[in-house]
Amino acid sequence: MKKPWLKILVGAAILLSVTRLAVSQMDKQTKDDLYSKIELFSYALTTVQTEYVDKIPAKDLIYNALKGMLAGLDPHSQFLPPEEYTELKTETEGKFGGLGIEISVRDGLLTVVSPIEDSPAWKAGVKAGDRIVKIEKELTRDLSLSDAVKKLRGTPGTDVHLTILRESEYRIFELKITRGIIEYQDVKNVQILEDKIGYIRLTEFREGSAKAFREGLEQLKALGADSLIVDLRNNPGGLLNIAIEITEDFLPKGQIIVSTKGRRTSQNSITYSNNDDHLIAWPMVVLINEGSASGSEIFAGAVKDNKRAILVGEKSFGKGSVQSVIPMPDGSGLRLTTSKYYTPSGISIHEIGIKPDVEVKYAAKEDEDDADLKGKERVDKKKKIEKVFDDVKKLEAEKNPQATQKTDKAKQDKEAREALLSDNQVIAGMNVLKGVRVYEKMGK
Repeated sequence: MKKPWLKILVGAAILLSVTRLAVSQMDKQTKDDLYSKIELFSYALTTVQTEYVDKIPAKDLIYNALKGMLAGLDPHSQFLPPEEYTELKTETEGKFGGLGIEISVRDGLLTVVSPIEDSPAWKAGVKAGDRIVKIEKELTRDLSLSDAVKKLRGTPGTDVHLTILRESEYRIFELKITRGIIEYQDVKNVQILEDKIGYIRLTEFREGSAKAFREGLEQLKALGADSLIVDLRNNPGGLLNIAIEITEDFLPKGQIIVSTKGRRTSQNSITYSNNDDHLIAWPMVVLINEGSASGSEIFAGAVKDNKRAILVGEKSFGKGSVQSVIPMPDGSGLRLTTSKYYTPSGISIHEIGIKPDVEVKYAAKEDEDDADLKGKERVDKKKKIEKVFDDVKKLEAEKNPQATQKTDKAKQDKEAREALLSDNQVIAGMNVLKGVRVYEKMGK
């Protein structure tokens, strides 16, 4: 007669042996406490396996236990089953399916860190700081971060219904968003605004971001830029090493970029700039807002504390913890908070954020010609304008398809530039740089 409980006990013994190997460096009291609790876990595991009303695969029990253990640590730690671990690696390559939002848990509520620019969520009007209180009809109060991500992702072309709490406007509303393929364009809108002031927007820190950013800087050099605005608004972060690599473009060798402190001595480190061959010395403004998090805050904190740039905008999100992704033998992974990072001046901004040197709240600007139009009149006017442009495009396409593509590209560039020149935070950044120029002239 087979004895299933015997297999479970053997498995628990193996688990105990592996754990003993992993904790060999712990002090005796910690080891004894851990061993006693593992025996409790093994007992609970065998009890559930043998007494629960339905037969549950041992793998499911272990995976669920790991999920609960990691979720109980902090909002950013999580256990990743093999399929989720694969998805995480896919994300860092810059393309995946979903809504296009970076989420976290803050004050017990599922919170939008930042919508990805031009994603379905961005186009639907989701903003940094929005609280997602329902996904479909399910409240998110007791939903883990990984489970929330699962529910938000899905087949491109399918819809998801969200209930949003926007505390800044004291209102709750519903949104229907159609999922799409999310593709990152890390560096955008590289151009001269005016008076040789260069502008570059960095939307994420991912594989390839440093190279694209460097190419953007070289492009601005070729265009004659002599000062710079780096836009990190709604940049949720990404890879720590990429954030450091990009920061090095602006700090000379030997200056501190970031330090990390963890529980173990090996997790404590100070990262210095190693740049001695590609230093951008232009006067610089960095734009931040509540959607600027993690890697963005490393960059902003480094240039601020080293007095390399002036920060303009609104206080950043405040994600100052470092997660290490640790692969497991069966293809799963642990995303584990292993340390916190500190700015060069030794300040932890976790759940606090970085305050800008010049605080400027974003103000959406209405077109002056439309200022007196309300409701239906404005919609009708917009439709008429769009129809005119559509008719012109059709005529041009019939005559010369290639010319139409060039016209569209030029039109997009022009519209992007006009939008930036009407952005009050960008304008504030330009004014700061102009003031720096005047101050430098006075000192000569």
